[in-house]
Parts: sequence; C-alpha cells; structure tokens
Amino acid sequence: MSIFSRKLGIDLGTANTLVYLPRKGVVLNEPSVVAVSVPDNKILAVGLDAKSMIGKTPDSIIAYRPMKDGVIADYRVTEAMLRYYINKVLGRFNVFRPDVLISVPAGVSSTERRAVIEAAVKAGARNAYVVKEPVLAAIGAGVPIHEAHGHMIVDIGGGTTDVAVISLGGIVASKSVKCAGDKIDVAIADYIKKSFNLAIGDRTAEEVKIKIASAVPLEDELVVSIKGRDFVAGLPRSVQVSTNEIVKAIEPQLRDIVKAIKDVLQDTPPELAADIIDHGIIMTGGSSQLRNLPELVYRRTGVRAYLAEDPLFCVAKGTGLALEHLETYKKSIIAKR
Repeated sequence: MSIFSRKLGIDLGTANTLVYLPRKGVVLNEPSVVAVSVPDNKILAVGLDAKSMIGKTPDSIIAYRPMKDGVIADYRVTEAMLRYYINKVLGRFNVFRPDVLISVPAGVSSTERRAVIEAAVKAGARNAYVVKEPVLAAIGAGVPIHEAHGHMIVDIGGGTTDVAVISLGGIVASKSVKCAGDKIDVAIADYIKKSFNLAIGDRTAEEVKIKIASAVPLEDELVVSIKGRDFVAGLPRSVQVSTNEIVKAIEPQLRDIVKAIKDVLQDTPPELAADIIDHGIIMTGGSSQLRNLPELVYRRTGVRAYLAEDPLFCVAKGTGLALEHLETYKKSIIAKR
C-alpha cells in the first residue's frame, strides 16, 4: 500500500448514501437524490440540497433518486452522484484516484453489479470493489463473520430488505425483497388518502413514520397532525393521525419483511439455526429503527431480535473495516477494476 492511495467506503443506498474514510469514520451522510434541469439535462444539486427540492420543483427541474430498490435505475445520474460525493470527501484537487468499496444488495445480478463498478470507476475510482450489503452490515455491527457460527442479519434500508445468514465469512442463505422504508412511506400516504381524502407527499409520509409509526399496537398512542391537500375541495387541510391507525396501514409491508426472515430461517441448515436461536437476529439499516420492529420479529418467529448499534451506519462502517483489513475479508469481496 503506497501512502498516496486513498480508500473510501461507500454505502450506496436507495434513500441515503454514506461515505466512510478509514480512521475518520462516516464523513458524509446525504440523501441519494439528484436534481436535474430538464431543458439542458444539467445536474443542479445533489444530496441534501436536492432532497429539499423534492415535490417542490417547477416543471423545468426534476428531483429524483437514481437508485431504485437498491440498484442503479439511472446510470448517468448515479455516476454524477458518486463523482460529487467522492470529490466532496477528497477535495476537488485530489490527484490520486481512490480505491472504492461499495455495498450492493444481496440479490443483485451480475449486470447490476457491473453497473455499480463501472459507475464508480467512471466517477474517479482507481479500483472498485463490491461487497454484499448483509456481509458489510455484519462486519459493521461487530459480528465476527469468520467464525464457524451462524449469524442472521436483517438489513432494512429504503429500497430493499436484505436477510442473510452468515457463517465462515460467506452467505449461507439469503433473500432480498424490494420492500422496505420507501414502501412503508407509500403505504402511509395511501392510508391517509383513503381515510381522510388527503394527499400528502413522500416527505410528509416519512415524517409520520418517524414520529409515530410502530410495528405493534401501542397502549399509549402517539398523535401527529399532518398537512396536505384535500382531494375533494382541492384546498390545504390538516388532520390528526394516531399510531395504531398507522400500525394497521403498514401491516402488509411488515408482513412481507417478516416473511423474508422466515423464508431464510427455513433455508438455514439446522446447526446454524441453533446458533441463531442463541445469538438472536441482528437488525441494521435505517428502517430497522421503526418502533418495536424487533418485538414484532420476535413475536412472529420466536427468535429474539435486537437493533445493532448505530443501525444506519452499520453498512458504511462495514465498508471501512473491510477496507482496512482487505486481506482478512478477501473471501467475501468481489474485486473488479
């Protein structure tokens, strides 16, 4: 390793992109959103600046997410977004191209994987490595993945939920479902549309989720007042919503997530299943922070579940640790220029 080669870990998520610098930690955490001006196809803003524009742009500007369900939906924009983040972290005048390690969902196809590698190299990486998200989440959550013990990781992000059983540094059984935070937001918006005849945007739905949503009904309900546009009158109006209404609204989405966990448990060899009962299920990713989600998983599967420390940063931390110890994690890493 020469002193000049920089290393970066990137958790390229559907909702947020996090950049990790070894020995510095997570140096950037911004929404995966890009604002593009339509007439000249120019990129106007990336990250936080672009997210504040969502749902508020004139026709000539589109603010959208280039990552859909954890994979690249718009190649050119993803490349521009990666370049922006790499430059922002390393500085404009950085002469040395960094080695970049990027997370991809467990269910990604080889074509999708190649797209990520190409986008990173075009965006200024010298070498790009991709690693499956559950492996990184496990490393970041402090799980000793090389031991002959089974660990179950459930990584719930914005676009995908990745469930995997890891043993001896590799994935033994896994499942990736395109049902996670974004689908929960949509379910909340739909419910409010049906029940109150009120149209709300994605950001408002996300706020409702963070403020009051829960995976299991609560005795002491939380209440939030939401503002939106009345479908009938077409005028702005606000309504009160309580936790247990939202619990009902998001139940189908949570059922899909729990089903993915059950499917992976059914595919797990008996010896590893025994380990999982001992160790419990580790939950990572931003959307795993939904109130009482571990409790719901426990009720449905009978296996204890708990949140990792800093669930949102687990994958990003994992990229950093994997970079620092490339030799150790060689087996789990797919390297490509």
